[in-house]
Amino acid sequence: MNRFQTLIAGLGLVAVALPAAASAAPWQSVNARQARLDARIDQGIRSGALTRGEAMRLRGEFRQISALEYRYRRSGGLSAGERRDLDRRFDALSARIRYDKHDRNDRRHYR
Repeated sequence: MNRFQTLIAGLGLVAVALPAAASAAPWQSVNARQARLDARIDQGIRSGALTRGEAMRLRGEFRQISALEYRYRRSGGLSAGERRDLDRRFDALSARIRYDKHDRNDRRHYR
C-alpha cells in the first residue's frame, strides 16, 4: 500500500474507534450514582476538605434529589425525561462536591 491508502485506512479506523471509546463510559444506575455521591461527601468530611457548612448544604441537596427520585418512582417508575432530569441534577451536585472539596476552604484552616 502506498502512504495515501495507509492514511485513509488509519483515518477510517480512528473514525470507527473514537465513538466506541466515547460511549464506553460506564452507565450507573440511579442508586449506584447516589451511593457514589454520598461516599464522596463522606470522604470530604473525613479528609477535612469539606467544612461543616459545605457538608450540610451538600447533604441537603442530596436529600432533595433523593426525595424527587422517590416522587418520580412513586408515580410508576422513571420515564426517560425523569431520568434525564435526575442525571442533570446529579451532575450539578457532583460539580458542587468537586468545587467545594477543592476550593481550599477546608476544615483544617478553621481550627
